[in-house]
Amino acid sequence: MTDQTQYVTLGVADGLFAVPVESVQQILEIQPVAAMPNAPADFIGLIDVRGQNVPVIDLRTKLALPASADTQNTRIVVLDVSVEGATRRFGLKTDRVFEVTGLDQGALEPPPDLGARWRADCVAGVGRRAGAFVTVLDLDRLFLADVLASDTLA
Repeated sequence: MTDQTQYVTLGVADGLFAVPVESVQQILEIQPVAAMPNAPADFIGLIDVRGQNVPVIDLRTKLALPASADTQNTRIVVLDVSVEGATRRFGLKTDRVFEVTGLDQGALEPPPDLGARWRADCVAGVGRRAGAFVTVLDLDRLFLADVLASDTLA
């Protein structure tokens, strides 16, 4: 029996990433973001989503990829993420959103173990879609540092 988990696939630089569809609340076109002073590099600011302030994280910066100008395909994926037992809402700025899909064979392989030179803690696993590698993000871990930083600022 294969895992029938559905994912929203995202493009960042030349990479193909995915997040579990159950975490996605909505997908927005790029919009003005209110910058916050002294914020971490990957925290680009706040947007208003139905009267709620939602912090937006730049996935390119978070993944240590080079910056790029926004395009007509740039999207903000609004996610509900469970971090340390609490549900938090974040926006994740990504270059593009492709589709909701399952993965070939449905199973994830663990991230490659390269030792101490590479931290794979924000990767839930690697799958394939139409023959291409898809990196499935571990959202809880991806946003953990941001939550801890915002808690120390409060």
